[in-house]
Amino acid sequence: MKFTPDMQKKGALIAVFVLLMAGVLYYDLRDDSPPAPPPVVITTHTGTTTGAAAKSVGTTAASLDPTLHMGPMLVTESLVYSGSGRNIFSATAAPVDIPKPIAPARPKGPVVPAYTPPPGPPPPPPIDLKFFGTETSQDGRTRAFLLNGEDVFLASEGDIVKRRYKVDSIKANSIVVEDLTDNNKQTLPLIGH
Repeated sequence: MKFTPDMQKKGALIAVFVLLMAGVLYYDLRDDSPPAPPPVVITTHTGTTTGAAAKSVGTTAASLDPTLHMGPMLVTESLVYSGSGRNIFSATAAPVDIPKPIAPARPKGPVVPAYTPPPGPPPPPPIDLKFFGTETSQDGRTRAFLLNGEDVFLASEGDIVKRRYKVDSIKANSIVVEDLTDNNKQTLPLIGH
């Protein structure tokens, strides 16, 4: 059987993969954890000594001490409950004065929910033009001066401003403008200087 260059490349890739996996397995399976610390000796108030595993965050299973130590357990068994409050499990305990309710918790009779009409559509947004004057031309046509930010527009009745607002009527103290996107007509008052 003759090895082609393509087969040689595949063989080399397989060899590299096998070496890589062997390295990963060696890294995962080696045991280079530090030896377990010696047990710490604790002396209790009764004079007995007990061994306890060192309390550290990184303890391993080999460093834990599985033996049962009776000294600390016997200390907790000798404790007696000496609470100063009322015993909730005793039927002869002193009664507690519970205040009388001011009103009943639940009203008597059927509860009828108050009818609230559904909210209507939100109001249309205000037209962001300001009307600040008029001008009459020599042929008698009245035009309005409109301000939008820093832009000034001069429009007659029927003209469309900013491709959105149509001027319906022009009067001396107000102008009616229609927003063509939502058919909203608003009257803009003349603003003072």
